[in-house]
Amino acid sequence: MTLILLAISLTITLCVIAYNFAIYALPFMVGLTAFQYVYGMEAGFLMSGFAAIGTAVLSVALVIAVVGFAKNPALRLTALAIFAIPATIAGYALVHGVTKNFIDSTIALNLLGGAGGLFIGIAAMLDLNALGTAVLSR
Repeated sequence: MTLILLAISLTITLCVIAYNFAIYALPFMVGLTAFQYVYGMEAGFLMSGFAAIGTAVLSVALVIAVVGFAKNPALRLTALAIFAIPATIAGYALVHGVTKNFIDSTIALNLLGGAGGLFIGIAAMLDLNALGTAVLSR
């Protein structure tokens, strides 16, 4: 019984961690690309890490600045959508990867993955919008 409860709690913990990682898919990919580029220019591992962290923070700051200072709702929605599209793709891949061994129907698997991706994409938009509002309201 203890082993079953441990497995359930670890599964829930991993789902929460994966959800948080999927929300920040765009900064991760921007940071990874910057790391690969700077490391390919033979700058060293430490400098590549600093470049990755800097570009990831800069990508979030850029979207927050657009959300905070833009008056046009279409521009704000576009900035949030740019942030949320990679999160949606990561959410789809996450749900698809977890459930592909449990569901035999391809249609049901794609619908479930799409619903998970949509949920994580909307959560990423809401999270970034709340972060931008909280940062710029001070």
